[in-house]
Amino acid sequence: MAEPKENPFLDDPEDMEEDFDLDAAMEEGDGPTAPATSRANVEAITAERDELRDRLMRSLAEAENVRKRAARDRVEAEQYGGSKLARDLLPVYDNLRRALDAAGDGKDGVIEGIQLTLKALIDVFGKHGISLISPEVGDKFDPQVHQAMFEAPLPGTKAGEIIQIASEGFFLHDRLLRPAQVGVSSTPA
Repeated sequence: MAEPKENPFLDDPEDMEEDFDLDAAMEEGDGPTAPATSRANVEAITAERDELRDRLMRSLAEAENVRKRAARDRVEAEQYGGSKLARDLLPVYDNLRRALDAAGDGKDGVIEGIQLTLKALIDVFGKHGISLISPEVGDKFDPQVHQAMFEAPLPGTKAGEIIQIASEGFFLHDRLLRPAQVGVSSTPA
């Protein structure tokens, strides 16, 4: 029978007592794996790992930002998506208001019908976040919510006071849908 061959990869038991020094082996370059495990390769792999970790963290942050932006856009679309329709309905409100103003204080059925229709329209506006800007004569002009249609000197008023309301304005939630159109006093102080 043939005698088994000695395995060249097994260490001599006497050599096993010594600790293996990887740094020394890499510097010497002995062994079949020395080029693959060199210090430069380890550093390159570490740098690549760090770069991939950085890219991963940036990708996760970007994904979170996209999720937050999508949620914000969804809420905004729900709140303000109907603004074009709301703007188109404002003249209907204006016409009903003018009809009531022209009718005076009469109590016939047509006037009551217009009042009920106007009230129903205001209720629908309220359900959808549309609120009325109703300035009063004597209020201070605010360019954020009022549009000056004209300026005229009026005795007994101060400059910048509202002297006439041409039409009411509207907010859609917290956005200005239409400014209130007003006349403003230009009486010098």
